[in-house]
Amino acid sequence: MKVRNITEIIEAFAPKELQESYDNAGLQVGNPDMDVTAILLCLDVNEDILKEAQERECNLIVSHHPLIFKGLKSLTGADATQRLVIEALQKGISVYSAHTNLDSVWDGVSHEIARKLDIKNLKVLQEQPEDPKAGLGVVGDIKPLPKIEFLRKVKETFKVAALKYSAQSPSVVVRRVAVCGGAGASLIHSAIKAKADILVTGDVKYHDFTTYGSEIIIADIGHYESELCSREILSRVIREKCPYIPIYFSLTESNPIKVL
Repeated sequence: MKVRNITEIIEAFAPKELQESYDNAGLQVGNPDMDVTAILLCLDVNEDILKEAQERECNLIVSHHPLIFKGLKSLTGADATQRLVIEALQKGISVYSAHTNLDSVWDGVSHEIARKLDIKNLKVLQEQPEDPKAGLGVVGDIKPLPKIEFLRKVKETFKVAALKYSAQSPSVVVRRVAVCGGAGASLIHSAIKAKADILVTGDVKYHDFTTYGSEIIIADIGHYESELCSREILSRVIREKCPYIPIYFSLTESNPIKVL
C-alpha cells in the first residue's frame, strides 16, 4: 500500500472539493509512491509527533490540521513549519492532512461530536449550495435534559478542563442541539435559525457570548477538545479499506493550551 492509496481512500470519503477556500488539505510532505509501513494519527504535527512517528516506525502521519497552511516561499528552517517540513523529509516521513473537507462531509467531525452526545435526526447546519448533505456543523434532537445536566455531560464527554458557556441564556432545558468542531462561532446565526437551544463548539469570542447569549446557550468546549475525534473518523475510514496496515493514535499529543 502506497501513500497515494491511503490519500485516495481518505479523499473518497472526504473529497478535497469540500474544503473551504482558505484551506490546504491534502498531501503536505513526501512521495506519493512511497510504501506505507504504519500510520500515526494526530490533530497537529509538531516535533514530538515526528519523533513519535519515527520511534513507532510510522512513515505516514495523517493529521487533521494542515502542517502547511499557507504557501511556503522558501525552505530554510527560518520558522517552525519550515523546520518540521525539513525534518519530515530527512526522516522519510510523509504528512497528509484532512481538514475542512473532513469537517464538511456527512459523517465528519460534527457528526462524530453529535454521536458522542446522542444527538438524533441530524441535519447539516450550514449546507453547501451544491450538496445539502455537506457543510459545516449539524443540528438535531436529544432526550430533554436540564441545561446544567447537559453541560456537565458535554464537559465530561470531551474532557474539558474549564467549560465556558453563556450564563445569561434563559433556557433551562435542552432539547435541540447544534454542534460544530473547531471554531464554529460563525454558525451562531444558523443555530438560532434552526431553533437550537444550544450550540456546542470552540473558539467563541467574548462579544459572541454577550451579543447572542440571551438567544441561545453557547458552550465553548475548546478547539482541541472538539476536534480530537477526527482521529477516530480517519482510523475507521482507513481501517475499512486497509485492515492490515498498523494505525496508531498519537500518545504524545496534548492540548497546546493549558488551564491553570
